[in-house]
Amino acid sequence: MIFINPKTDYAFKKIFGSSESKEILISFLNALIYEGNPTIQDLEIINPNLPPKLEGLKDSYLDVKAKLNDGTLVIIEMQVLNVQSFGKRVLYNAAKTYAFQLEAAQGYRLLKPVIALTITDFEMFPNSPEFISRFVFKEVKKNFTYPENNLDLVFVELPKFTKGQEELETLADKWVYFMKNARSLTSVPETMDSIPEIHEAFNIANQASLSREEVEDLDRREQFIYDQQGAIIKAVQDGIEQGIEQGIEQGIEQGKREEKLAIARQLLSQLDNATIAQVTGLSVEDVQNLRGDS
Repeated sequence: MIFINPKTDYAFKKIFGSSESKEILISFLNALIYEGNPTIQDLEIINPNLPPKLEGLKDSYLDVKAKLNDGTLVIIEMQVLNVQSFGKRVLYNAAKTYAFQLEAAQGYRLLKPVIALTITDFEMFPNSPEFISRFVFKEVKKNFTYPENNLDLVFVELPKFTKGQEELETLADKWVYFMKNARSLTSVPETMDSIPEIHEAFNIANQASLSREEVEDLDRREQFIYDQQGAIIKAVQDGIEQGIEQGIEQGIEQGKREEKLAIARQLLSQLDNATIAQVTGLSVEDVQNLRGDS
């Protein structure tokens, strides 16, 4: 068997956000947010896009969005590339989801908690060895939790997870192993196949169930990711080499800019100038200049 890569946006949404994904998503969220406890009994998968309600406000594009049976909203994003200000984007999307629950004249009592679950294929917190991190509002000196602590940020850093099949113990271990390794597997590991939701996730991820067009589209998306990762590595290397001649600090800054430009060039045929500027941190003028040169 050949499995599609769950880390690509299309595959992630197909596995966790499609009409047949409800039980899969419940198991996934219980594993990563509630330590494997069956806290979530039911949920509704809803439109993940957050169009602006106010003129001039940014659109938000998420991978999966769900409303739990107690009203809590969970927004989920799988991020492969470490783009500039990504941490701020996570907080922005969570705050926007929280604020936009209310219509005009509705009371704040109607606000429900928001959990932002972010899975990254890069390290966000290099000083922490844990592959799952959770952030809430707390008092600085006494460390007690804010009474209305309705924003919850959960991060899963895939590179920090290094367990092999024989070491998988918890439900979280098995789901993270699936996310990280499904693309390289040729069969469903026996230790994971006994969990119905993971078994079904592998069924959805089985490339044999896809049309030729879907497979070709997935291949293009995956190749795009590899190209971007290669561009980032090359840009950093080029920046370091220039730094030897021009000064370390200047070289690193140049490497960062070259990284942004490399990513922007790949996005020219897919996104508008303003969106590319937002994703890369370049100015709109920089993007316009790239488009003029291409």
